[in-house]
Amino acid sequence: MKDIVIYGAGGFGREIACLINRVNSIKPEWNLLGFLDDGEPVGTKNEYGEVLGNLDFINSYPHEISVVLAIGTPHILQKLANAITNPKVNYPNIVDPDVFFLDKNNISMGRGNVICAQCVVSCNVKMGDFNLFNIGAGIGHDTHLDNYNVIMPNVNISGGVVIGNCNLLGVKSTVLQYLKIGNRITIGANSLLIRNAKDDALYIGNPAKKVDF
Repeated sequence: MKDIVIYGAGGFGREIACLINRVNSIKPEWNLLGFLDDGEPVGTKNEYGEVLGNLDFINSYPHEISVVLAIGTPHILQKLANAITNPKVNYPNIVDPDVFFLDKNNISMGRGNVICAQCVVSCNVKMGDFNLFNIGAGIGHDTHLDNYNVIMPNVNISGGVVIGNCNLLGVKSTVLQYLKIGNRITIGANSLLIRNAKDDALYIGNPAKKVDF
């Protein structure tokens, strides 16, 4: 079994610990050592393990180790990924056993992606690095995602959608087919996106409208 730590000891980190346990229940693969967190003292415990250290800990770790980033804010996710400089660190893709792939051989992923339980992934889906799909997300055919996107529970992404970098799609939001989402965009919970989304913007409502903030 390969050693792994979860960066982030909050709720999402604990959910990923559950995901790792579910993977191991089918085929033992991961030895979960514990958590890393910059806001919790070393030794802080939850039901799945304890905090081992922070950024300094992982950057000085002397052995090969896998890390999964459990950070639900895209720009912090990107910042953290860039701050980990230890060449002994690798970032596996962690996929829940019950994720439904229409054609698993027609999916491509970079590194550090997480796909949680009850997600559905259609055909010809391409994703870059560090995209996090929470429980129950649906990803349509020919969808392309770049990096550091956080997809909250029960989001529906229709076919042919192109998504850039560092975007947050809120709980139960929907993106209609063949739209383009740029970079650093937030789509509010329960919002319906019916047109392309411009960079550095917040979209809220049904239909979703750009809101100044």
